[in-house]
Amino acid sequence: MPVETGLEGKPWYLGAVVGLLAAAVLTYLGYTMQIKEMWLSQEQQVATLNSLEDNIVRGEAAKARLPIFREEVGVLEGELQKLLLILPERRDVPDVLRRFRALAEQGDFILHRFAPGTEVEKDFYNEWPISVELQGTYHNLAAFFDRMSRFSRIFNVDNLKIGNRRQGRHSVSATFIAKTFYYTAPPEDEGEEEL
Repeated sequence: MPVETGLEGKPWYLGAVVGLLAAAVLTYLGYTMQIKEMWLSQEQQVATLNSLEDNIVRGEAAKARLPIFREEVGVLEGELQKLLLILPERRDVPDVLRRFRALAEQGDFILHRFAPGTEVEKDFYNEWPISVELQGTYHNLAAFFDRMSRFSRIFNVDNLKIGNRRQGRHSVSATFIAKTFYYTAPPEDEGEEEL
């Protein structure tokens, strides 16, 4: 006995409709399971590609500006060297003492006291007071301060006291605090990454 499939004796277009419905169901299942994932994956890859192309454009623009940046860095390093003369990175007691002695000898002074004091920490520099006492003439004292103002390093004069001396060729005694400064680099963050 022959097995009936259910379509025998039916019009041909009914088989075509059933075939089309089966193809539509298979297409839909294929789309939802495979094709849709491929479309989403392709969209993500296109977005990634666009992002990478934007990064390339920015990188090429930065590369074009690199010579300008290098020139600016060179200028800034030169400025830094000039500023480090004004605000050095260390105290350098022997150098400062040598300069004060040279000034005292040039101006015919007697340098009685040169006593470095306790440093005071500030934001990016330390303040270093030095007690100075010397004897000389009034005009030589003015010349001393004038020459001191021409040092490449910054010096401020505080608590200036001028006294009269009646003996010898040195008619004036002066005591003051010469404050100078030196640069202290801020501590670098350990977690900070270099670019």
